[in-house]
Amino acid sequence: MAQDKIESLFKSFDESTTILQQAVSSSYLDAFIENAENIIDDGQVQVENGQPEQSVVQQLKAIYQTIDLKNVTAEEIRTVIQLIMLKAIKKDAVQSNHQMTPDTIGILMAYLLEKVSNFSAPFSIFDLSVGTGNLLTTVMNHLQTVTKQKIHGYGIDNDDSMLAVASISTTLQHQNIELYHQDAIDSLDIPQSELVVSDLPVGYYPLDENTSNYETRADKGHSYVHHLLIEQAMNYLKPGGFGAFLVPSGLFQSDESKQFVEWIQKHAHLQGLINLPSELFQSKEAQKSILLLQRRGPNSKQATKVLLGEFPSFKNKEEFASFMQEIDNWVATNLEV
Repeated sequence: MAQDKIESLFKSFDESTTILQQAVSSSYLDAFIENAENIIDDGQVQVENGQPEQSVVQQLKAIYQTIDLKNVTAEEIRTVIQLIMLKAIKKDAVQSNHQMTPDTIGILMAYLLEKVSNFSAPFSIFDLSVGTGNLLTTVMNHLQTVTKQKIHGYGIDNDDSMLAVASISTTLQHQNIELYHQDAIDSLDIPQSELVVSDLPVGYYPLDENTSNYETRADKGHSYVHHLLIEQAMNYLKPGGFGAFLVPSGLFQSDESKQFVEWIQKHAHLQGLINLPSELFQSKEAQKSILLLQRRGPNSKQATKVLLGEFPSFKNKEEFASFMQEIDNWVATNLEV
């Protein structure tokens, strides 16, 4: 069973990571990165300056020989790495902006992108704050299952530790994803894509000199990084392409929202804004929504009725199924997919 495979694989990854962590006196996250790279390298243990010792090398190799990745799906691998990261967050007290997008939210974003898109040929998708790659691979795994098309992914992040985890995850999942270590506000070396998905960082962007070409930059002081990244995302979307962004629920209630709305009206169609269940967040201030934007193009149009509402509690299956049906009906009557 899938759950048995996930538990067995997690146990092997966790046990070998813990052994390596103790042997080289590192953080759990750094030990996991090195451990996973060993596994990817056909079980060859990296030894530097005599560390880890040969007795530990033999322990690790014995565990590696029990790991069989041939019959494991991409989703099972993603789930294992997510469990490892949850342990790393707890053990290493990882800062909050490094924490992963919950699966439930990733699946909702994937569902939305599935419904508004209609792919009969290979396509591409990118994430401007890819982190560990959990959200991007959740969406790609879902879309590959429903579209049966090859998908090329691009991920950008300026945190090398998170990108190292993303590299491990995408390699083990055999996902066709290119990763870039850079500030996503700078010009990107990626082509325009059909889709973008991103759990956006929230707050002020400190490097004002980098924002001179952005229409969403603040007139005074620092600009909101989530405004800048949404503008950047539209630049790298093909005309008519869709973006699903995880944003603060109060996105349009800030002092800078007027300027941001004016930018949207010029360059995009605001097709949807759906609040996520409050049960997912510790406070009302922390609550987030899914923003659905479409880049303007010759074949795009503003939906007659913007998709608004709030996902019901995931615990109420009937209400949740009914809301998903409402999304299907909205697509059928408002978008030409």
